[in-house]
Amino acid sequence: MNILILGSGGREHTFAHQLSQSSHCDKLFIAPGNAGTSAIATNVAVSVNDFEAVKELVLREKIEMMVVGPEDPLVNGIVDFFRQDEQLKQVAVIGPSKRGALLEGSKERAKEFMAMHNIPTAAYESFTKESLAAGKEFLTTLKPPYVLKADGLAAGKGVLILNSLEEAQNELENMLTQNKFGSAGNTVVIEEFLDGIELSVFVLTDGKNYKILPTAKDYKRIGEGDTGLNTGGMGAISPVPFADEVFMQKVEERIVKPTIAGLEAEDIDYKGFVFIGLIKVGEEPYVIEYNVRMGDPETEVVLPRVESDLVEVFQKISEGKLSEIELKVKEEAAATLMLVSGGYPEDYEKGKEITGLNDIDGSIVFHAGTVEKDGKVLTNGGRVIAITSFGKDFREAIKKSYQNAEKLHFDKMYFRKDIGFDL
Repeated sequence: MNILILGSGGREHTFAHQLSQSSHCDKLFIAPGNAGTSAIATNVAVSVNDFEAVKELVLREKIEMMVVGPEDPLVNGIVDFFRQDEQLKQVAVIGPSKRGALLEGSKERAKEFMAMHNIPTAAYESFTKESLAAGKEFLTTLKPPYVLKADGLAAGKGVLILNSLEEAQNELENMLTQNKFGSAGNTVVIEEFLDGIELSVFVLTDGKNYKILPTAKDYKRIGEGDTGLNTGGMGAISPVPFADEVFMQKVEERIVKPTIAGLEAEDIDYKGFVFIGLIKVGEEPYVIEYNVRMGDPETEVVLPRVESDLVEVFQKISEGKLSEIELKVKEEAAATLMLVSGGYPEDYEKGKEITGLNDIDGSIVFHAGTVEKDGKVLTNGGRVIAITSFGKDFREAIKKSYQNAEKLHFDKMYFRKDIGFDL
């Protein structure tokens, strides 16, 4: 079958890498893709949010399956657009409906969903410009640090964790009255701070049945020892050593089952990934947030460990028959290292030539922010390249990624040298 992947990052390159290995994949297209995806698929210069252009591409290339990588088109309703169009409704789309995507599109909605379905999470309240005074008052009832979350999509940057009450009250005012995060911050969720260690659990669902994918842990801060600004992710490992069988049983019983049952009870059209951001407090799991797609760079360690044919898995999801498939997972651990542009996550330059890509040995290279120009591969984003390796444990795997990182070069290239340091 002909398959289309929407997106242009490391996550989408990983999807392409996995799907292209299936005997069921005839032609693979990526819109818009990057320099790495062009080696295994056909890149098409179409924006993920231009639904009419996506439709044209799907009809022209006789696409039978579409995998939606990023959250924006999901929150904007691309699944509903396909379902409601006579010419498109037969296409198998991997991703939730607009209503399902609200679990990521609105922090307030996600918290309400968790409360309704008794899913363990931090205590919270939501505030708008009109209730700013009540929000400031609510902050005085909490212990520091204070957690403020912009309700809408803010490209992973809408969460503030502050130690001073005065600073938290000022930032709440900035978010609600000064448009600090634009319309994403029209509502702000204030929640209690949970102290523990974080991990990600990924679930595939057809809206009724589910499969739990390998666990992963990513490293968000730019600096070593988890210091400095938040980024889209500087590296990841899978599986997570502290997520043992007992802990994962709690996750499945208290979080995964009620989440999927909640989707079904609310009659939400949801065929795709549920990314559950968890925190382990003592021995207990709590949900920090939901995402409605795979994470990046977690995709780069989770999907390469899946041995099952991904096209077959996606086909079963679209048919509502996910329970018929057994998910096969590699025993080996995986670790990915992200190489980023100097200055990221603040201002950085693009267009730097990347050399050494052909010298990589024993690892997989996933392109995140790259472009091909005049036969050269150039940087085209903050996060540029992900290097994924396997090993008997994450330490062996990350060592290989570091060895291969030394073979790559672009001007002002930076990476963290301590991925997995806290494990």
